[in-house]
Amino acid sequence: MNRPAGPAESERASRKDEHLELAMRLHGTDRPNAFDDVAFVHHALPGTSTEAVDTGTTVCGARWPVPFYINAMTGGTRATAAVNADLAGAAADAGVAIACGSQHIALRDPERAEGFRVIRREAPNAFVLANVGPTVSPQEALQAVEMLEANALQIHLNAAQELVMPEGDRDFTGWSEAIAGIVAAVPVPVVVKEVGFGLSRRTIEALARTGVAAVDVAGAGGTDFIAIENERRPQRDLSYLVGWGQSTALCLLESLSGSEPVSLPVLASGGVRNPLDVVRSLALGACAVGASGHVLHILVKEGPEALRQELRTWSEHVRILMTLLGAADVSQLRRTDVLVTGSTAERARLLGVDLTGLAHRSDT
Repeated sequence: MNRPAGPAESERASRKDEHLELAMRLHGTDRPNAFDDVAFVHHALPGTSTEAVDTGTTVCGARWPVPFYINAMTGGTRATAAVNADLAGAAADAGVAIACGSQHIALRDPERAEGFRVIRREAPNAFVLANVGPTVSPQEALQAVEMLEANALQIHLNAAQELVMPEGDRDFTGWSEAIAGIVAAVPVPVVVKEVGFGLSRRTIEALARTGVAAVDVAGAGGTDFIAIENERRPQRDLSYLVGWGQSTALCLLESLSGSEPVSLPVLASGGVRNPLDVVRSLALGACAVGASGHVLHILVKEGPEALRQELRTWSEHVRILMTLLGAADVSQLRRTDVLVTGSTAERARLLGVDLTGLAHRSDT
């Protein structure tokens, strides 16, 4: 795939910068989303202390000191390389994992690889996830892993984005087989993620058959790539699709809140605005929680040091919230009593989720 850069690569680079600008312009810091339909039953005898709380979690066989991470965003241009350097520096400072954005541009034009390699250079000891789509060859996926000396590989599923993107793909056949081929070729765990439209239980069960190590439901409620790509369409004629997909909370409820949860470990991202959303996701069964839009907003608007402080604050606040809920570790959050209301409750019931049982988990 290492061929001379041409007009297509220049167009891809321009699109990367355009995505970054549109993501910032369309970002809503405190915008309501489905996490607001998820509340905890307060019990006034927590029975634990902040010192006793273990905020660590295990992802792809590795122990993370905190249960959240910086999720896939960008890379491959001068502007996005600077963003990746600052994100990686903040990740290293706070001890959090970090995933890069799609590396396709660097696979097609090796001169752009530095915009991704900077992540490992700035975060030499971090858990780093490389990122490709299911359309790359197994050899190219291996190159992406080697580019970052990555600990794991994300494969993003973005059919909804591609269909709205003016120059996007229109053929999505063979993706499951392609994922299985990549899993067999790379020496690190593979995590399949959506890009903001959610993974249904049926999709997760299909992905389990490909041999992936985990999934990230990456639901609706945060950065909306349909909205971003529609802004790039001459007529902006697909605005009625904005909001497409299942929310992160609904994906977690369908996949994990029942007598037969899916067999794969599940990560959560999409619309994560604060530490409470992190803890909500963990309580609904996620093993770790990714944040993108909020992290990018803090970095661009307030600078690298503000982002470092924000990540440290999140670590402290997750510990506080776990103490309030009487959860000495992440697994105990899955036994807290959770109330789901509003449209999320209506949709969850239609999908067969026992919400009454969820509200009385501590009784058992």
